[in-house]
Amino acid sequence: MDHKEHRYRSACGRLELFARDYPSDGPPLLLMHGLTRNSGDFEPLARHLAVRYRLIVPDQRGRGLSQDETDPSRYRPDVYAGDMFALLESLGIERPGLIGTSMGGLMAMVMNAMKPGHFPAIVFNDVGPVLSPEGLARIGGYVGGGEPFADWDAAADACASINADAFPDFGEADWQAWARRTCRELPDGRVAFAYDPAIADGFADIGDEPQPDMWPLWEALGETPVLVIRGALSDLLAVDTVEAMQERHKGAFSYVNVPDRGHAPMLDEPAALAAIDDFLREHLK
Repeated sequence: MDHKEHRYRSACGRLELFARDYPSDGPPLLLMHGLTRNSGDFEPLARHLAVRYRLIVPDQRGRGLSQDETDPSRYRPDVYAGDMFALLESLGIERPGLIGTSMGGLMAMVMNAMKPGHFPAIVFNDVGPVLSPEGLARIGGYVGGGEPFADWDAAADACASINADAFPDFGEADWQAWARRTCRELPDGRVAFAYDPAIADGFADIGDEPQPDMWPLWEALGETPVLVIRGALSDLLAVDTVEAMQERHKGAFSYVNVPDRGHAPMLDEPAALAAIDDFLREHLK
């Protein structure tokens, strides 16, 4: 799927950031990736949605083609949220729908808190205001570590070793495609994950501090329509958390549990696509 390359300044003005812009006359959608990922994560979903919506798919600072942050303490959702408002302003986009995977969903809650009621519809992919300690510990165990891989085959093997439990039906071709979306080739021919290892600094003390109370962010969504997508095998978003999210949300609430997926669904699964199509058709016009 063809897209334009869009480069813009971060909210702080210090960094050059990158986003894919899939042109369309349809309503705009901002797609925000997870902690260690980049805009390539949404390629499968973009192929499905780009004919009906204008998709804006950024690389957050320190990922993909965006510049690394010189101060690792600024790798956090509120800073990313500011960058997203800078991105939208640079493109003249006023009120996009939001799709956020994992960290991207946390960013969506922060963005709504910064501009309450500003976003007409929000999709949360395997994330909520309570994050299971098991999932956080697993992510903290792999983010930022390791040497570059010898080649693309080794990178694909590494992707499989980290994510196989969450994608039990994936084969070799799937892991090769995963590696191509989430890694980059270095000048010496080796391959590395396409993110700044310093993003791991925020996970250094995982488990030592209680989670912040994010329920006020969730409740600040008010009557904004939301769709919650959960991987049936997820170790980050518990079923009882989803039930509490529904009870504590005042607006339209849709939910789908994606079979044979952990954290986080790729959003090209039939159950996810059907739910997204129905939700956007009703709430993003």
